Amino acid sequence: MDSILGLLKLRIKKGINLAVRDTSSSDPYVVANIGEQKLKTKVIKDNCNPEWNEELILSIKDINTPINLTIYDKDTLSSDDKMGEAIIELRPYLQCLVMGLERLPDGCVVKRIQPNRVNCLAEESSCIWQEGTIIQEMILRLKNVECGELVCEIEWVDVPGCKGLAELRP
Repeated sequence: MDSILGLLKLRIKKGINLAVRDTSSSDPYVVANIGEQKLKTKVIKDNCNPEWNEELILSIKDINTPINLTIYDKDTLSSDDKMGEAIIELRPYLQCLVMGLERLPDGCVVKRIQPNRVNCLAEESSCIWQEGTIIQEMILRLKNVECGELVCEIEWVDVPGCKGLAELRP
């Protein structure tokens, strides 16, 4: 447990305009990788605008290791087709957590993160105070594919017995 800093709730909300990989649609699912961990969502049949609304829980050991997301099209008779990929950089979000903020009004924007060549953000992403914690909502532009975006959200969970984010604190 002492090698784990804490847990991260990754909410995979929905896909937007995902690539067609079958005749007229796709059967998409998302795989999230960080370190040796690999979690995936359920498959949504015949839908290029799927709504997963699923929460995946990842244990975080290194704040510099990004979360790799890959969307696949589920195939029955052949291997699953890739439908794009994206990364989530954790550091900008985690820096918000160590600011020591308390008792802000719900919906208060703590930090805005701009799209750049390194991150996969399709548009500005906000870290928002929500019910005593900070969440980051984001729309990720998928790479290595002709079209598609993924809407997701991250939220930190402190775990008793874990190191926490002390190394980030000023």
